Amino acid sequence: MNKEELIKVWEKFTEGKDFKLNENKEIVETLAGGVLTNEKNHGLKFCPCRIRIGEFEEDLKIICPCNFKAQKCWQEKGECWCGLFVKR
Repeated sequence: MNKEELIKVWEKFTEGKDFKLNENKEIVETLAGGVLTNEKNHGLKFCPCRIRIGEFEEDLKIICPCNFKAQKCWQEKGECWCGLFVKR
């Protein structure tokens, strides 16, 4: 999978939801690159803006897209940790 394919997956993921991809394409492309690098280096599509702690069960919580709507940053700023997903 390349960046463009991953971005299309994310776009599909947001369809019909109360959030969308950030309109800043540079941010989206940078984050896609980080997710794909994490997949290459660690075997899973970990969020590029959060640090793995090395405990498999805990690290599963930061696979992109993570459960960002349950996080404080979503309630306060209307976006996920890294700003990839934002409220519509």
